[in-house]
Amino acid sequence: MKLVWPGAVYHPPGIAVKEGYFLRRCFGKYNYVTGLHRAITNSAEDSGWHRFASAESCKSLARIYIYTADDCNDSDVSRSESVLAEEIFNREPIRNGIELQITKGLHMREIDVSEITNAIRELCIEANHTLTPDMKEALDRAAVTEESPLGKQILEQLEENLVIAKEDMIPICQDTGMAVVYLEVGQDVHFTGGLLEDAVNEGVRQGYVDGFLRKSVVSDPIERVNTGDNTPAVLHYFPAAGDRVKITVAPKGFGSENMSRVFMLKPADGIEGVKNAVLSAVRDAGPNACPPMVVGVGIGGTFEKCALLSKMALLRKAGEHSEIPYVAEMEKELLERINQTGIGPGGLGGVTTALAVNVLTYPTHIAGLPVAVNICCHVNRHAVREL
Repeated sequence: MKLVWPGAVYHPPGIAVKEGYFLRRCFGKYNYVTGLHRAITNSAEDSGWHRFASAESCKSLARIYIYTADDCNDSDVSRSESVLAEEIFNREPIRNGIELQITKGLHMREIDVSEITNAIRELCIEANHTLTPDMKEALDRAAVTEESPLGKQILEQLEENLVIAKEDMIPICQDTGMAVVYLEVGQDVHFTGGLLEDAVNEGVRQGYVDGFLRKSVVSDPIERVNTGDNTPAVLHYFPAAGDRVKITVAPKGFGSENMSRVFMLKPADGIEGVKNAVLSAVRDAGPNACPPMVVGVGIGGTFEKCALLSKMALLRKAGEHSEIPYVAEMEKELLERINQTGIGPGGLGGVTTALAVNVLTYPTHIAGLPVAVNICCHVNRHAVREL
């Protein structure tokens, strides 16, 4: 099992350590790659030991990865572990059959794309059957504070629907949405076994087929032929530090999606212009977005960036506010004003039109003030997993 990564030096079975530490040859001859790390070969061949020339040559090593096998056959790798370079000196002599990969500063973690497929399959099913705790709490509070008898009755029915969906494994809503998948991938991750996008779509296919979820995706926006398995997903990929992968699956129904808006405001419109745009979008949506709703708002960036921000804003927990003071105040004000519109649960009147307003911002051009509003129904489905 030989792993080769950019910026790495591969030494056949041995161990690289600081000055005064030694590495032992397990089999064969060494072919040292010079440049990043120099090795001297003045130790006796019959002893099977070699030593690095200086501490500087190893100082940048953050981790050493050892792959242990019963023999030297690549297919027989049975165990992998990581150890700090400083710990090497205290370890037992290395057995025959060990291969070592050294990287400068960071290691690369291999993840087979089948793990991505399995996770997304499960997340598609989970998101469509259970509500996140924060949304459940928000709905519970609304059922208590709603003043309209009809509105209160609607909220109680929605809560009963949630219980039935969870206990009987029936989708919360008949519109099980188009799968929106967010991947935050550490830059020290290397995917193996196939293409990442194919793995994502296979996970969606399995989730919607095996979970008996409605297939709502057509292959062409004009010809309108159903793909039969709810693929393809909408995939958003974000590089991150480290060697972890965070997967978020957010199925988006189109009753609320169709009510979304983008406003290309002028800088002179300012914060009041932003507030008016959000309120305009909510009023226009009325009952069509299946209230009580969650309102995601993206401000800044470009045309497409503010739209993405507004959708990502829906992922924040209901009741949590922005860390930016003026944004947090705007969220609270907008929620209050939206709930004063009287649209109410199901659009039939009441004081609970929205459960949360979440705003994300991004730097923008001196000549623009883009604003996007992405509305989601009371379910606001999403499920998260980290690999």
